[in-house]
Amino acid sequence: MLKDYNSNTCDEIIFSSFFKNHAKSLRNFLYYKFGNMEQAEDLTQEAFIKLWQNCASVPIEKAKSYLYTIANNSSLNEIKHKKVVLEYEKQNTGLDKTNENPEYILEEKQFKNKLLKAIEDLNETQRVAFLMHRIDGKKYSEIALELNISVKAVEKRIHLALVTLKKTIDLK
Repeated sequence: MLKDYNSNTCDEIIFSSFFKNHAKSLRNFLYYKFGNMEQAEDLTQEAFIKLWQNCASVPIEKAKSYLYTIANNSSLNEIKHKKVVLEYEKQNTGLDKTNENPEYILEEKQFKNKLLKAIEDLNETQRVAFLMHRIDGKKYSEIALELNISVKAVEKRIHLALVTLKKTIDLK
């Protein structure tokens, strides 16, 4: 009779049976709360581990309540942690806008410098027509009106500019 008074949650057979009866419903409870099956399974396991670690102080009659309380608190802690992570990311998004490796960033910077130098080296007529089209986004007809030349002349200047840039930069 004295044995019935003590918690029998530590008995492996009783604990195993309790686990089989309640694990699925606890996992589903956590899944509905999170919407993530892996996280629900992880928290279910953690809750049962804590129950096993504290089995001597939790009678089997109160084990289900204890289990759901542990799982609920763990889920709230998880949500709280995610909020902290999101807040940190929100505050620190401006620090590193790219996750490219340094070698790529260096190559990109060198290419940009090379391109700017090549554009500088174009003759004035080609450079003006090219930049009006590519930077200002103007149509050939608009460039022709502004420069007081024909559309064919604008086409030729931009074509020659592109050919020169291609040779200078070694793009193939």
